[in-house]
Amino acid sequence: MDVNEQIREIKTQLRLFMNGAVSQSMREKGLVYKLNFGVELPRLREMASALPRDHQLAQALWKEEIRECKILAAMLQPTDSFYPEIADIWAEDIRNMEIAELTCMNLFCKLDYAPAKSFHWIADEREYIQVCGFLTIARLLGQKGDMDERASGEFLDQAVCAVLSGSYPVQTAALRALCKYIQHSEEHAFQVCRLVEEMKDSEDPRQRLLYDTVKEETGGI
Repeated sequence: MDVNEQIREIKTQLRLFMNGAVSQSMREKGLVYKLNFGVELPRLREMASALPRDHQLAQALWKEEIRECKILAAMLQPTDSFYPEIADIWAEDIRNMEIAELTCMNLFCKLDYAPAKSFHWIADEREYIQVCGFLTIARLLGQKGDMDERASGEFLDQAVCAVLSGSYPVQTAALRALCKYIQHSEEHAFQVCRLVEEMKDSEDPRQRLLYDTVKEETGGI
């Protein structure tokens, strides 16, 4: 079966599993797609398990402006043929938090070059490229738990800046990565506490959000 036939078969299956209520709920929550069948993630994982992990198929799925196709693409893309320039193209194509989270979880965090690429992304000015960077770092911290001193300094500077000046999605992703950093060790928790301790009585709502998040994550400052 060639790639076009595989895509047609996948779309047929998606229509069979279509859930209008889920799709409508996503729209109401602001998750807008050109086409969304509302197929639940467990069903998509089941579909992915029966499909080949094939580069051409994954690339073709990603190009479809369909929620489920993009999710399946990240599940099926082999890491060894997913070069850094392709990762940039995919990150540039992401438009909402669901696809960002699932692509980072299923693909980006598994790449050999993920640490370097994620730092490149968090320094970008484009919203969802920053989001992908912070979400990938959060995943890497959950897996490996640490980074060297220089990387830690750069990460903390970028994360604090993102919380204080970024859009809501960037802010959310940066806070998630900061929490993962704090969870790694008492030393990390102390580092972040020192960065935010002067924000305790701030009237700036973003500074208060950052302070309160760190306080909750560390059990007090």
